[in-house]
Amino acid sequence: MPEIFNNIFADSTQTTISAWKFLLCIGISLLTGIMYLFAASFRSRTTSSFRYSLALLPSVVCVVIMMVNGNIGIGVAIAGAFSLVRFRSAQGSAKEISLIFMTMCSGLIAGVGYLAYALLFTVIMCLLSVAGNIISAKAAEKSTDKTLKITIPEDLDYSDIFDGIFSEFTDTHELAGVKTTNMGSLFRLTYHVRLKPDASEKAFIDALRVRNGNLEIALLKEEEKNDL
Repeated sequence: MPEIFNNIFADSTQTTISAWKFLLCIGISLLTGIMYLFAASFRSRTTSSFRYSLALLPSVVCVVIMMVNGNIGIGVAIAGAFSLVRFRSAQGSAKEISLIFMTMCSGLIAGVGYLAYALLFTVIMCLLSVAGNIISAKAAEKSTDKTLKITIPEDLDYSDIFDGIFSEFTDTHELAGVKTTNMGSLFRLTYHVRLKPDASEKAFIDALRVRNGNLEIALLKEEEKNDL
């Protein structure tokens, strides 16, 4: 039975990876992926598909590296095959891209056989990721930067209609975009604002409602910027 795991193309210049070493590398890679999963989810919201990718990506990279096993021809073929892959999802944030590169590095280290280094690298990166999540969460709690979305009638001149309210409740404000909605009968304005430390969000919204005819108003966290 052990012979079925041998490489039928193996010769004096190419060795076969034993089954138990293969499983050990896969197991360590899965462990590093699970560690990244929990680190990315700590005090941070991530999608289920992203968490799934973090858990499995190290194992995939590990298997690819083990199968190359020093063969330059196979390495070039795999690089060409992966160059054909096109992701249809939207580009992730800088944090998500960094986590993907971290998981790939852990899988690469495990694939070349340095299992202890793979675990050590993963532990260091996970601790840094958790520390970053904690710092970001505390900064977000204290931040007064907001994204303001206001719906106004099409006949209302929005160029300076809210300037008085902004000067009273905000330190800075910037019109980020304008979009028509409801068959062109309404405008949706998107502002980036920084509220004054003692400003009341309810009073700010109430003042805006008087100017926009009590139409829809949304005051969001700065990191939750969506399409205009």
